[in-house]
Amino acid sequence: MGNLQEESDLNKTIKISARRFEESPYIERTDSPKMVRGVYAGRYFPISIGEDAIEKYWLLRQKALIFDVPEKPVEISGKDAIPFLEKILTRKISSIKEGRGYYSLACTPQGGIFMDGVIFKFSDNKFWYVQADGPFEDWLLAHSENFDVKISDPKSRVLQIQGPASIDIMKKASKGGIDESMPYFRSGFFNLGGQDLYVSRTGFTNELGFEIYSDGYKTDHLALWDHLIECGKPYGMELSSSRAMTIRRIEGGIFGNLTDIDTSMTPFEAGLGFFVNMDKGDFIGREALSKKNKGTCLFGVTCATDTPTSGSKVMEGDNIIGHITAGVPSPTLKLGIGYVRFYEPKEWPGKKLKLKLPNGKIHDCNVVKLPFFDHDKKIVKGLDRSIPKRT
Repeated sequence: MGNLQEESDLNKTIKISARRFEESPYIERTDSPKMVRGVYAGRYFPISIGEDAIEKYWLLRQKALIFDVPEKPVEISGKDAIPFLEKILTRKISSIKEGRGYYSLACTPQGGIFMDGVIFKFSDNKFWYVQADGPFEDWLLAHSENFDVKISDPKSRVLQIQGPASIDIMKKASKGGIDESMPYFRSGFFNLGGQDLYVSRTGFTNELGFEIYSDGYKTDHLALWDHLIECGKPYGMELSSSRAMTIRRIEGGIFGNLTDIDTSMTPFEAGLGFFVNMDKGDFIGREALSKKNKGTCLFGVTCATDTPTSGSKVMEGDNIIGHITAGVPSPTLKLGIGYVRFYEPKEWPGKKLKLKLPNGKIHDCNVVKLPFFDHDKKIVKGLDRSIPKRT
């Protein structure tokens, strides 16, 4: 089950009990009669607030946006935290330094991707794994037997400030505590408007950006929101739903768990083999992965005449050889783009194929390597601070 956010999804809504899922503590500031919510990791989040997604996209690329996101930190603590996480995750955990984040996967015993997210080290006995969509807390509990660990929900809600102005905004919000010297994928505690909060230089857009983690019930969420909004005003920052983020994350080659990657796909098939440390010792899925093909099946596709949508078929002649997991219009490239999952690994990039949309119409498409642009990630690393022009 994916977490799709395509144009048609805004009209596929149903009534549901509001207490079934976790409400955002920022809802008093973000609510709108036009809001359409999604559910992700058991949390509500806005997939639309009636805004022009393309206008918000350009604000993201030229100034900054603030997002109320549903990604969920899970705390793993106790004297066996490191050996337990070595068993669960594909990355080597014992070498992580405090204040460092690692993108890491959790695999099934069969080698499929169960979860992706970022692991942060607070101490040898305390870590946070900021998970994507899916029941990861239950997964951790199910595998914790014989380990002296505690799996808990710190009740942390996450805000993202993304875009080229994000460093200036965070510098102002932290009274200079955060500046250009904070490297990509680093983290720490900072005072934001009188509240000490965890902040990481990460995000879900491949733009320069930060994530701010609340401290559960100890945090005055509305005061934090008001502080960040006030600091962002001089730089043109605005609130956005996740629609602009979805466009930019696909352009940036960032996958959505359960949408683009899932348990039926290995990290190698997803092109994520770099994040699997086969030499670190045993972990869930290692034996299965040692026998798997290392070829990649997940790539990008571009189309000049329409936008790929989930469920579209990719064809070579009359043969269906793959399908689209998610697609968006790219305002920067002026093309329709999406992820194509091929049914067998080959050297697909550079091939010209056919795209058959759900409405039956067929278009030419090209297979490309990911991300769709900025292959060296100079933007997100802060090495390219140029402001793109809207064309």
